[in-house]
Amino acid sequence: MAEDDYPRTSQTFPVKPNLKPTSQTSTKNLTPESKYWKSFKPQPTPQNLISSITSLSFSPALPHLLAATHSATLSLFSPLQTLEQPKSTISSFSDTATSASFRSDGRLVAAGSHSGLVQVFDVKTRTPLRRLRAHSRPVHLVRYPRSDKLHLFSGGDDAVVRYWDVASETRINDLLGHKDYVRCGDGSPVNDDMFVTGSYDHTVRLWDVRVSGGSSVMEVNHGKPVESVIFLPSGGLVATAGGNEVKIWDVIGGGKLLYSMEGHNKTVTSICVGKIGKETGEEAQQYRILSVSLDGYMKVLDYAKFKITYSMRFPSPLLSVAFSPDCSTRVIGTSNGIIYAGKRKVKENEGSEMVSFAGLGPISEPPKRVLRPSNFRYFRRGQNEKPSEGDYLVKRPKKVKLAEHDKLLKKFRHKEALVAALNGKNPANVVAVMEELVARRKLMRCVSNLETEELGLLLWFLQKYSTMPRYAGLLMKLAKKVVEMRAEDVQTDDVLKGHIRNLKRSVEEEIRIQQSLQEIQGIISPLLRIAGRR
Repeated sequence: MAEDDYPRTSQTFPVKPNLKPTSQTSTKNLTPESKYWKSFKPQPTPQNLISSITSLSFSPALPHLLAATHSATLSLFSPLQTLEQPKSTISSFSDTATSASFRSDGRLVAAGSHSGLVQVFDVKTRTPLRRLRAHSRPVHLVRYPRSDKLHLFSGGDDAVVRYWDVASETRINDLLGHKDYVRCGDGSPVNDDMFVTGSYDHTVRLWDVRVSGGSSVMEVNHGKPVESVIFLPSGGLVATAGGNEVKIWDVIGGGKLLYSMEGHNKTVTSICVGKIGKETGEEAQQYRILSVSLDGYMKVLDYAKFKITYSMRFPSPLLSVAFSPDCSTRVIGTSNGIIYAGKRKVKENEGSEMVSFAGLGPISEPPKRVLRPSNFRYFRRGQNEKPSEGDYLVKRPKKVKLAEHDKLLKKFRHKEALVAALNGKNPANVVAVMEELVARRKLMRCVSNLETEELGLLLWFLQKYSTMPRYAGLLMKLAKKVVEMRAEDVQTDDVLKGHIRNLKRSVEEEIRIQQSLQEIQGIISPLLRIAGRR
């Protein structure tokens, strides 16, 4: 029978293996939110910062400058340009700088230090405008209210929270109540007179400067030294971090505990609020809590559903985290002076660009003229013209390119197809052909008809790939059948005997590896259970 007389199917597709590796990093299994957080591409950052990154903070005003405190320096970066080199540095500190905070208009930045001094700087000139002296111990908390430009609050290791009038360099209130170091705080997003502070005495206190007496209006007990505290965007919830826990409290409900997350193995050092800057999707424009820890993990918490939606590992202990207001940049500071920055592209709406002229202000660009069928140019458009939303696309079917083994399978030449795949030495193609032959119930007949050299090819393939997890399920069973079926041929040929010896060695080595892994698993499992109880 001639080749053209073989029966053929009307449409043919290349064979593909059904056995695919189940990798944890496969993008097909990622949720839309995981894809969003993975879209932050690593950016080059300075690698020569001397000491740990004690704080990170973005300016609330454009262009959203980044302030990072490390050693006795405050560095300012511009995310619009590059994070590899700082835009400017401020070195007016006599000791370690801490807790940088921008004013609401982004023109001033305040920072504390271990000397107990709080300084306010002009962002452009980098000159210190005000020096606030009152703390007797290192200052770890300096914050501007969300919109108030005249006041700020600070806290330190003297366990005192101070409320300042920046213009006159005088403190308005000394807020007493904490019994240990004050390490963190945040201003209310709905009221500039209210803010929250956290301390190593395990407590988080809510303050209202309008209340006389200098006492807190609410107090909650986190249970462990508090490293970070933030207001959530609604203003009615507060998130606290201490130990390996992140807790969410209902401020309006009198300090009721809503949720406690123990997703980290070591101390959680910092938390911040991040926004999913997507325009479409179920999770679009929703807020998340980003937490970093000494265990090197950054975790994303959906506090509406009370679950962790994303996790990322870094090679160093993490101390600080910040997320830009325009949802384009995420930065993380480490204990060894490295800043890990991730940046994603922000899509700009077409036609929304503004052009500014002197004396005229911003003027929007005129919209492009849309071609209609009434215009002769509509019918002379080239092949590079992009289709509009209402157009119906007629796609030309792509020609399917078949490999040699696919052409042979199409002609039902099963043995030749298997030999062609083995000669190609592509394990995915060989396994795909074997699976197709199993479906056609022709695999064992092909094996029985193989010549000695062809059988050597098959045994070499089985010896090399039968212990790989992605192919082991099929190839180990096939190897057993081949040895049983072609035992007489193997005994009479020295080359085939060598392949069988190599196959036996590979299987024995795989068995030893699996036994060692089981022993290691038996050692680690009790330790993980003990660690999970703590």
